[in-house]
Amino acid sequence: MKVKLIVDGGDMKPGPAVAQQLGPMGINLGKVIADVNTATHGFKGMKAPVEIDVDAKTKSYKIKVFSPPVAELIKKEINAEKGSGEAKTTKVGNIALERIISIAQTKMSNLLAKNLKSAVKLVVGTCVSLGVLVDNKEAKDIEKDIDSGKYDHEIKNAVTEPSAEKKADLARFFAIRKAEQEKAKKALEEAKAAEEAAKAAAAAATPGATPAAPGATPAAPGATPAAPAAEKKEAAKAPEKKPAKK
Repeated sequence: MKVKLIVDGGDMKPGPAVAQQLGPMGINLGKVIADVNTATHGFKGMKAPVEIDVDAKTKSYKIKVFSPPVAELIKKEINAEKGSGEAKTTKVGNIALERIISIAQTKMSNLLAKNLKSAVKLVVGTCVSLGVLVDNKEAKDIEKDIDSGKYDHEIKNAVTEPSAEKKADLARFFAIRKAEQEKAKKALEEAKAAEEAAKAAAAAATPGATPAAPGATPAAPGATPAAPAAEKKEAAKAPEKKPAKK
Protein backbone atom coordinates (compact mmCIF):
# COMPACT_ATOMS: atom_id res chain seq x y z
CA MET A 1 0.00 0.00 0.00
CA LYS A 2 1.29 3.45 -0.92
CA VAL A 3 0.71 6.41 1.38
CA LYS A 4 1.33 9.93 0.07
CA LEU A 5 2.06 12.77 2.46
CA ILE A 6 3.37 16.32 2.35
CA VAL A 7 5.70 16.86 5.29
CA ASP A 8 7.97 19.55 6.68
CA GLY A 9 11.40 18.67 5.34
CA GLY A 10 13.49 17.05 8.08
CA ASP A 11 10.83 17.87 10.67
CA MET A 12 7.92 15.48 10.25
CA LYS A 13 5.93 15.04 13.46
CA PRO A 14 3.35 12.47 14.56
CA GLY A 15 -0.24 13.53 14.00
CA PRO A 16 -3.76 12.28 13.24
CA ALA A 17 -3.21 12.10 9.48
CA VAL A 18 -0.12 9.94 9.85
CA ALA A 19 -1.66 7.73 12.53
CA GLN A 20 -4.86 7.15 10.54
CA GLN A 21 -3.01 6.06 7.41
CA LEU A 22 -0.07 4.13 8.85
CA GLY A 23 -1.36 3.04 12.26
CA PRO A 24 -3.62 0.21 11.00
CA MET A 25 -0.68 -1.35 9.15
CA GLY A 26 1.03 -2.23 12.39
CA ILE A 27 4.37 -0.59 11.59
CA ASN A 28 6.52 1.38 14.00
CA LEU A 29 5.39 4.99 13.48
CA GLY A 30 8.32 6.42 15.44
CA LYS A 31 10.81 4.68 13.13
CA VAL A 32 8.90 5.73 10.00
CA ILE A 33 8.94 9.38 11.09
CA ALA A 34 12.64 9.22 11.90
CA ASP A 35 13.40 7.68 8.50
CA VAL A 36 11.27 10.27 6.68
CA ASN A 37 13.08 13.09 8.49
CA THR A 38 16.42 11.64 7.45
CA ALA A 39 15.27 11.28 3.85
CA THR A 40 13.90 14.85 3.68
CA HIS A 41 16.68 16.57 5.61
CA GLY A 42 17.92 18.27 2.43
CA PHE A 43 14.56 20.05 2.13
CA LYS A 44 14.57 21.49 5.64
CA GLY A 45 12.35 24.55 5.87
CA MET A 46 10.21 23.45 2.92
CA LYS A 47 7.17 21.27 2.31
CA ALA A 48 8.24 18.02 0.68
CA PRO A 49 5.97 15.41 -0.95
CA VAL A 50 6.70 11.90 0.34
CA GLU A 51 5.46 8.48 -0.72
CA ILE A 52 5.68 5.56 1.73
CA ASP A 53 5.26 2.15 0.13
CA VAL A 54 4.28 -0.33 2.86
CA ASP A 55 4.28 -4.12 2.58
CA ALA A 56 1.38 -5.18 4.81
CA LYS A 57 2.71 -8.72 5.18
CA THR A 58 6.31 -8.07 6.13
CA LYS A 59 5.68 -4.62 7.71
CA SER A 60 8.60 -3.31 5.69
CA TYR A 61 8.44 -0.01 3.81
CA LYS A 62 10.25 2.13 1.28
CA ILE A 63 10.34 5.92 1.34
CA LYS A 64 10.39 7.97 -1.85
CA VAL A 65 10.92 11.72 -1.65
CA PHE A 66 9.85 14.08 -4.40
CA SER A 67 11.14 17.60 -4.88
CA PRO A 68 9.02 20.31 -3.22
CA PRO A 69 6.62 22.46 -5.27
CA VAL A 70 8.13 25.31 -7.30
CA ALA A 71 6.73 27.92 -4.90
CA GLU A 72 8.49 26.25 -1.96
CA LEU A 73 11.82 26.20 -3.81
CA ILE A 74 11.50 29.89 -4.68
CA LYS A 75 10.66 30.86 -1.10
CA LYS A 76 13.63 28.84 0.11
CA GLU A 77 15.93 30.74 -2.28
CA ILE A 78 14.79 34.15 -1.03
CA ASN A 79 14.38 33.13 2.64
CA ALA A 80 10.68 33.98 2.69
CA GLU A 81 8.16 32.10 4.83
CA LYS A 82 5.26 32.95 2.53
CA GLY A 83 4.38 34.80 -0.63
CA SER A 84 2.97 38.30 -0.82
CA GLY A 85 -0.71 38.86 -0.19
CA GLU A 86 -0.46 41.87 -2.52
CA ALA A 87 1.83 40.62 -5.27
CA LYS A 88 1.36 43.67 -7.50
CA THR A 89 2.50 46.22 -4.93
CA THR A 90 4.37 44.36 -2.18
CA LYS A 91 7.39 42.23 -3.03
CA VAL A 92 8.83 39.58 -0.71
CA GLY A 93 12.15 38.94 -2.43
CA ASN A 94 14.50 39.34 -5.37
CA ILE A 95 15.84 36.21 -7.07
CA ALA A 96 18.55 35.83 -9.71
CA LEU A 97 17.56 34.39 -13.09
CA GLU A 98 20.35 31.82 -12.65
CA ARG A 99 18.59 30.39 -9.59
CA ILE A 100 15.35 30.28 -11.59
CA ILE A 101 17.18 28.11 -14.12
CA SER A 102 18.34 25.83 -11.30
CA ILE A 103 14.79 25.41 -10.00
CA ALA A 104 13.52 24.77 -13.54
CA GLN A 105 16.09 21.99 -13.95
CA THR A 106 15.05 20.43 -10.62
CA LYS A 107 11.35 20.44 -11.52
CA MET A 108 11.73 19.75 -15.25
CA SER A 109 10.21 16.27 -15.06
CA ASN A 110 7.16 17.59 -13.19
CA LEU A 111 6.52 20.62 -15.37
CA LEU A 112 4.53 20.56 -18.60
CA ALA A 113 7.40 22.14 -20.51
CA LYS A 114 8.89 21.01 -23.81
CA ASN A 115 12.33 22.41 -23.02
CA LEU A 116 14.33 24.25 -20.34
CA LYS A 117 13.39 27.67 -21.68
CA SER A 118 9.69 26.88 -21.30
CA ALA A 119 10.33 25.50 -17.81
CA VAL A 120 12.15 28.69 -16.83
CA LYS A 121 9.16 30.74 -17.97
CA LEU A 122 6.84 28.61 -15.84
CA VAL A 123 8.98 29.17 -12.76
CA VAL A 124 9.09 32.91 -13.46
CA GLY A 125 5.28 32.79 -13.69
CA THR A 126 5.20 31.46 -10.14
CA CYS A 127 7.32 34.45 -9.09
CA VAL A 128 4.58 36.70 -10.46
CA SER A 129 1.95 35.20 -8.14
CA LEU A 130 4.29 35.10 -5.13
CA GLY A 131 5.33 38.73 -5.49
CA VAL A 132 9.01 38.04 -6.19
CA LEU A 133 11.27 40.20 -8.32
CA VAL A 134 13.66 38.57 -10.79
CA ASP A 135 16.97 40.33 -11.53
CA ASN A 136 15.60 43.56 -9.98
CA LYS A 137 12.62 43.58 -12.35
CA GLU A 138 8.97 42.61 -12.30
CA ALA A 139 8.63 38.91 -13.12
CA LYS A 140 6.19 39.75 -15.94
CA ASP A 141 8.88 41.85 -17.61
CA ILE A 142 11.37 38.97 -17.27
CA GLU A 143 8.92 36.71 -19.14
CA LYS A 144 9.05 39.17 -22.03
CA ASP A 145 12.86 39.26 -21.86
CA ILE A 146 12.96 35.46 -22.06
CA ASP A 147 10.71 35.52 -25.14
CA SER A 148 12.94 38.15 -26.75
CA GLY A 149 16.02 35.93 -26.28
CA LYS A 150 17.78 38.11 -23.72
CA TYR A 151 18.57 35.11 -21.52
CA ASP A 152 19.21 32.53 -24.23
CA HIS A 153 22.91 32.28 -23.34
CA GLU A 154 22.25 31.56 -19.66
CA ILE A 155 19.48 29.07 -20.39
CA LYS A 156 21.33 27.27 -23.22
CA ASN A 157 24.42 26.86 -21.03
CA ALA A 158 22.35 26.09 -17.92
CA VAL A 159 24.02 28.78 -15.82
CA THR A 160 22.68 28.23 -12.30
CA GLU A 161 24.93 30.37 -10.09
CA PRO A 162 24.99 34.19 -10.20
CA SER A 163 28.25 36.01 -9.54
CA ALA A 164 29.02 37.42 -6.11
CA GLU A 165 28.68 40.93 -7.54
CA LYS A 166 25.22 40.15 -8.87
CA LYS A 167 24.10 38.67 -5.56
CA ALA A 168 25.24 41.82 -3.76
CA ASP A 169 23.46 44.03 -6.30
CA LEU A 170 20.20 42.10 -5.92
CA ALA A 171 20.42 42.37 -2.13
CA ARG A 172 21.04 46.14 -2.26
CA PHE A 173 18.18 46.71 -4.70
CA PHE A 174 15.69 44.76 -2.62
CA ALA A 175 16.75 46.46 0.62
CA ILE A 176 15.85 49.81 -0.95
CA ARG A 177 12.58 48.43 -2.37
CA LYS A 178 11.62 46.94 0.99
CA ALA A 179 12.29 50.23 2.80
CA GLU A 180 10.10 52.07 0.28
CA GLN A 181 7.31 49.53 0.75
CA GLU A 182 7.43 49.88 4.53
CA LYS A 183 7.42 53.68 4.25
CA ALA A 184 4.40 53.62 1.94
CA LYS A 185 2.59 51.19 4.24
CA LYS A 186 3.25 53.40 7.27
CA ALA A 187 2.00 56.49 5.41
CA LEU A 188 -1.18 54.65 4.45
CA GLU A 189 -1.78 53.55 8.04
CA GLU A 190 -1.22 57.10 9.32
CA ALA A 191 -3.63 58.53 6.74
CA LYS A 192 -6.26 55.99 7.75
CA ALA A 193 -5.77 56.79 11.45
CA ALA A 194 -6.09 60.52 10.71
CA GLU A 195 -9.33 59.91 8.82
CA GLU A 196 -10.78 57.93 11.71
CA ALA A 197 -9.72 60.65 14.17
CA ALA A 198 -11.42 63.32 12.03
CA LYS A 199 -14.66 61.33 12.00
CA ALA A 200 -14.52 60.91 15.78
CA ALA A 201 -13.87 64.65 16.26
CA ALA A 202 -16.80 65.57 14.00
CA ALA A 203 -19.12 63.30 15.99
CA ALA A 204 -17.91 64.78 19.30
CA ALA A 205 -18.51 68.34 18.04
CA THR A 206 -22.30 67.75 17.90
CA PRO A 207 -23.17 66.36 21.37
CA GLY A 208 -26.60 64.77 21.69
CA ALA A 209 -27.09 64.49 17.98
CA THR A 210 -28.68 61.20 17.11
CA PRO A 211 -27.76 59.81 13.73
CA ALA A 212 -30.72 59.31 11.43
CA ALA A 213 -31.81 55.72 10.98
CA PRO A 214 -30.70 54.18 7.70
CA GLY A 215 -33.36 54.77 5.03
CA ALA A 216 -35.29 57.35 7.08
CA THR A 217 -36.94 60.18 5.11
CA PRO A 218 -35.95 63.65 6.37
CA ALA A 219 -38.82 65.92 7.50
CA ALA A 220 -39.99 68.58 5.04
CA PRO A 221 -39.07 72.20 5.88
CA GLY A 222 -41.80 73.85 8.01
CA ALA A 223 -43.51 70.60 8.88
CA THR A 224 -45.08 70.31 12.34
CA PRO A 225 -43.30 67.78 14.50
CA ALA A 226 -45.37 64.68 15.24
CA ALA A 227 -46.84 64.42 18.72
CA PRO A 228 -45.06 62.09 21.10
CA ALA A 229 -46.49 58.61 21.28
CA ALA A 230 -47.49 59.08 24.94
CA GLU A 231 -49.60 62.17 24.10
CA LYS A 232 -51.35 60.31 21.31
CA LYS A 233 -52.18 57.48 23.70
CA GLU A 234 -53.64 59.81 26.36
CA ALA A 235 -55.74 61.62 23.74
CA ALA A 236 -57.18 58.32 22.65
CA LYS A 237 -58.18 57.44 26.25
CA ALA A 238 -59.89 60.82 27.06
CA PRO A 239 -63.77 60.52 27.03
CA GLU A 240 -65.75 62.52 24.51
CA LYS A 241 -67.42 65.65 26.08
CA LYS A 242 -71.22 65.85 25.66
CA PRO A 243 -73.08 69.24 25.38
CA ALA A 244 -74.76 70.41 28.65
CA LYS A 245 -78.60 70.06 28.96
CA LYS A 246 -80.58 73.31 29.16
